[in-house]
Parts: sequence; C-alpha cells; structure tokens
Amino acid sequence: MKKIKWNKSLFHPSFLLSTWFYTGLLPLAPGTFGSIAALPFAWLIIEYAGKVGLLNATLIVFIIGLWASKSYMKETGKVDPGEIVIDEVVGQWLVCLVIVDNNHLGQYVIALLTFRVFDIMKPWPISIFDKRHDAFGVMMDDVIAGFLGMAVFFAVNYYVL
Repeated sequence: MKKIKWNKSLFHPSFLLSTWFYTGLLPLAPGTFGSIAALPFAWLIIEYAGKVGLLNATLIVFIIGLWASKSYMKETGKVDPGEIVIDEVVGQWLVCLVIVDNNHLGQYVIALLTFRVFDIMKPWPISIFDKRHDAFGVMMDDVIAGFLGMAVFFAVNYYVL
C-alpha cells in the first residue's frame, strides 16, 4: 500500500470514494485496478437497474468524484495523485454502457481494454483535461477517455463481433 499524508479517518467518505474503496492505494497500476474494480459494480447496476441505471449512477459518481477528488487533493497536498481512481470508475462505466451482453465476460474485457488504452495514452482531447490540475481535470480526462472508448467498443461490437 502507498504511504500518504492523510490526517482524517481512513473511513472518511472522500478518502474511501476517491480511492474507490482503497483500490487506488495499490502500489502498481492503480488506474487499471480502479477500472477493474469498477466492473463488478457496472455488472450489478446493469443487471438490476439496466443501462439507464448505470448512466444515472455514472452521473452521480461523477458529481461525487468532483467533491471527493478535490477533498483528497486538498488534504494530501498532491495534484492529480494516482491514488484517485474514482475518475477511472466513471470512464469505465461509460464504456460499459455499450455492452451488448451483460453476462459475457469478454464484453467486459473489451470494455476494460478500450477504456484503458485511451486513459493511458491520453491523446487529444484527453490531454487538454489531463493538463488541468484540479478536480474537474482529474474527472474529465477519464470522461473523455470513456467516450472515446465507447466509440471504439461500439465499432468492435458492430463490425467485429
């Protein structure tokens, strides 16, 4: 686990949510693990509330993510720290909105890969938001990566699968 400067309770909602239940504290590839940790939640939401439920959950988590990441950055004094992975959750859930078969593991693997490629590479216009050092930039670069991942995943489903 990463050592961080945090004076509040480790159960504080902004800490718990910004690190997506401590997933962001893993020492290697916290963004990838944050994306992976988002997938079971996406499956459950789609299974029980449908894609409209996932879209609503994504919007709610985006708003919560703005607050949680701002609070985390203020408390730790870090700018866009890797421990914040709630943004990966939002981006990953956007890609999951184009899953065709909710019970097909391969769909989730492709959704993960299409999101992570854009999130890691950060091509334009993702790079615009990645250069911002505030909560909005933290969240929006993954939202844009999510939209680009959606487009690629949709094309893969339509033309390849």
